[in-house]
Amino acid sequence: MGGPCWVRSAIMAAPWLLLLLLGLAGRGGVLRVHGQADNLGFISIDCGLPESASGYVDNGTKLSFVSDAGFVDAGTNYNMSVEYITPSMDRSFHNVRSFGAGASARNCYTLRSLVSGLKYLVRAKFMYGNYDGLSRSPVFDLHLGVNYWTTVNITDADTPVIVEAIVVVPGDSAQVCLVDTGSGTPFISSLDLRPLKNSLYPMANATQGLVLLARANFGPNDGRLVRFPDDPHDRIWFPMSKPTEWSEITTPLKVQNIDEDKFEAPSAVMQTAVTPINASKPIEFSWDAEPTAKDPAPGYICILHLSELQLLPPGAARQFFVTINGLLSYARGFSPQYLFTNAVFNSNANYGFHQYNVSLNATPNSTLPPILNGLEIFSVLPTTGVPTADQDVSAITAIRGKYQVKKNWMGDPCMPKSFAWNGLGCSYAVSSPPSVTGLNLSSSGLSGNMSASFASLKGLQYLDLSRNNLTGSIPDTLSQLSSLTFLDLTGNQLSGSIPSGLLKRMQDGSLTLRFGNNPNLCSNGDSCQPPKKKKKSKVVMYAVVPIVVVLVTVLLSVLLFCMRRRKKGTTSRNSVKPQNEASTALSHSRGSNGHSSLCLDNRRFTYAELEAVTDGFRRVIGRGGFGKVYDGFLEDGTQVAVKLRSESSDQGVQEFLAEARTLAKIHHKNLVSLIGYCKDREYMALVYEYMSEGALHEHLRGRENKTRCLTWRQRLRIALESAQGLEYLHKGCNPPLIHRDVKTSNILLNANLDAKIADFGLLKAFNGGGDTHVSTARVVGTRGYLAPEYLATFQLTNKSDVFSFGVVLLEIVTGQPHILNDPEPTSIIQWVQQRLARGNIESVVDARMRGDYDINSVWKAADIALKCTTHAPEQRPTMTDVVAQLQECLELEVARGDATAGFYTAGSGGNPNGYSGYVADVSTDVSQSSTAFEMEHFGRVTSMSSGPAAR
Repeated sequence: MGGPCWVRSAIMAAPWLLLLLLGLAGRGGVLRVHGQADNLGFISIDCGLPESASGYVDNGTKLSFVSDAGFVDAGTNYNMSVEYITPSMDRSFHNVRSFGAGASARNCYTLRSLVSGLKYLVRAKFMYGNYDGLSRSPVFDLHLGVNYWTTVNITDADTPVIVEAIVVVPGDSAQVCLVDTGSGTPFISSLDLRPLKNSLYPMANATQGLVLLARANFGPNDGRLVRFPDDPHDRIWFPMSKPTEWSEITTPLKVQNIDEDKFEAPSAVMQTAVTPINASKPIEFSWDAEPTAKDPAPGYICILHLSELQLLPPGAARQFFVTINGLLSYARGFSPQYLFTNAVFNSNANYGFHQYNVSLNATPNSTLPPILNGLEIFSVLPTTGVPTADQDVSAITAIRGKYQVKKNWMGDPCMPKSFAWNGLGCSYAVSSPPSVTGLNLSSSGLSGNMSASFASLKGLQYLDLSRNNLTGSIPDTLSQLSSLTFLDLTGNQLSGSIPSGLLKRMQDGSLTLRFGNNPNLCSNGDSCQPPKKKKKSKVVMYAVVPIVVVLVTVLLSVLLFCMRRRKKGTTSRNSVKPQNEASTALSHSRGSNGHSSLCLDNRRFTYAELEAVTDGFRRVIGRGGFGKVYDGFLEDGTQVAVKLRSESSDQGVQEFLAEARTLAKIHHKNLVSLIGYCKDREYMALVYEYMSEGALHEHLRGRENKTRCLTWRQRLRIALESAQGLEYLHKGCNPPLIHRDVKTSNILLNANLDAKIADFGLLKAFNGGGDTHVSTARVVGTRGYLAPEYLATFQLTNKSDVFSFGVVLLEIVTGQPHILNDPEPTSIIQWVQQRLARGNIESVVDARMRGDYDINSVWKAADIALKCTTHAPEQRPTMTDVVAQLQECLELEVARGDATAGFYTAGSGGNPNGYSGYVADVSTDVSQSSTAFEMEHFGRVTSMSSGPAAR
């Protein structure tokens, strides 16, 4: 195995050669141009070129380059350090745009005025050149729209890196995003976009793109790149020769493209070729596959460009087989046409090999050795990520433009989930694109009138525009948003009256509207009150009153009869509220007995009623620090769980009140529902929905009454739903809530194995604002689940819950308890780390699953768990990140079990079961103030392919 290595078109073994080749065009002439495509549809951007500087024309390609100021809203311009600049260097490498301090985790270039559905070549170039004086070569990710593109790994300050992709653009614009993964500051030198015919590269389509690994021009290495204008599509072809093993053939005659050519290799490439010096030898080359977390089994497309350059005499023949890893790619033997382009390629990607070896071997009938003119190798880029709905993108983009919102508002608004725009809540349905359901622009410095584009967000449920400087009237079109349930306009300069449609929705209870501190609103006698109901006519009243009197008399008689038949000691009670019905504010009042009473919308039980419900507290189904939990049945047969505080409980009245108040206000499908409560003298109890399958730890430990073993898919679903419950507490409540006692015994399962988090007695509110933590007087929780910083400092953040959840996830993967006797007491974190250090996931996974799982899914879940339990809290992901990554784990497992799923790669988007952390509620306003839809970021670093090597 010999020869130079190619990495994404850059000859890494000879960076000086690459620089020389890229710089042959020399410095360009001045041209005043703006950020538009030229008459070829080309866009050529010199990133970091000052906005005030004129554009220029490259002397070699004659292409116009412009500043990137019109394409991106963030970043800082830098010049390369002078010691790295050479006279022959491509001018676009002289400066960079860097996205360092103050920049978001994702920063995007937007390329506009494209043709929807057309195929494009997108190319980005990077040369570090120690522009920041730090001598730290970074690693970061690139995204194309909502899809991961590649990882840029800058290895040396003087080594250019070029990455290129061929994709179908679904809309009229494309976005190239640089993503900070925590391994250095992202930067970029230049960005190119070239339109292609849709008939070219048929392997690139709406669901997959192609990422260039290598593009070579075989023949004499005269130090010349082939690109525009010699290649009308401006592909960059690097010279490739091996004089010790290959003979070089050239022709001055033009090589024509065949009809309906799928690649249109340029004549300048096809006019040169190589053949083996030893005619009995094959032409060989190879490259290594490098799986990553984002693409665990990369597939490759190999295209051989072939043309006969010699007019063969009678009786001579050139025919050869093409094999990939010993398998015939062209079984009949191939004979290239004289002075016409031909190609041998695999239309479907090759998968599953650690190394790919391509060989061109002469057939027995051939009198001449094989020939090779050009080569392209691509990896497959899944482009199945679904962007936000077009109407929502247009609306939110218009809002961004009108109010000049900065924040992190770049790229797609909702996708990928971990980079959703700050202040946005999104829904992620399986059958439709993501849509905007929540928008928080409170205290964002908005001024001017209210944009009509708010009304174009048809799925909007939550809109907070409070504490800005909005003027003018409230648009009546907002009342047409049928999903809108919360609208906060307080603290602005709005005038006029409130539209009648909004007032009517306030009256019927479908909308919570806040509009205080608007001095000019309803100042001219305009009504800000819901319309009064029209009075009935006297005739109707005279007719109705006698009927009502009769009905009331009958009803009173029936009611008195029923009350006499009820058991002694039974009292009236409130009706049970549905799980997701909003409850009223909680308050305390002093009763006649001197105790603090609890005012809730949930049903209030007496102690005598609970005795009847539980049949005298006969069957204990659980125990905790609060007391015992009993099985019970309501009058209608509904099974419930009654949690009765014992006299010896460490948890007192305050913990009881805290749990009752909290559960009365928060509602989510992955939190256990409160049906009612009891505060009767010294007796205190909470009545919950019954979870028939008990606690998760019973299933993981193989209790005798839990004979069946949870499958990996069931475990992932339980983990995902539990994570969504925590995400709701952290992100969907205001102020955010910290559970403080996340563990497998507090995750309960119903008959469908739906997971719900329970036990909220230790819940703690966390006022985000400028606070970094909550200080507590003592450490509470369960040993083995507590975050180290909480134990050491008594300081609590939502990352404390993340640590506890990481322990839970390790238990789900391993089936082991959180503390093992191995033989000494050992944390499950340490136990897993020791075994995974040997690279053997099978030694960690619960053996009861008998290997029935997707290995990549298990690895990913274990990796997520260990990141959650990182010692430093700032290095842990958020629960939003965890939810997104667990969804990917589940997708991998679902794909394994689906016989028609075909090949699947992590991060390809979609959500097979429609899980979302905000299904029940977009937000819950615990403190009667606004909810922030903030997204934090958790990056992952992957390595790049080492590329092919000639043999």
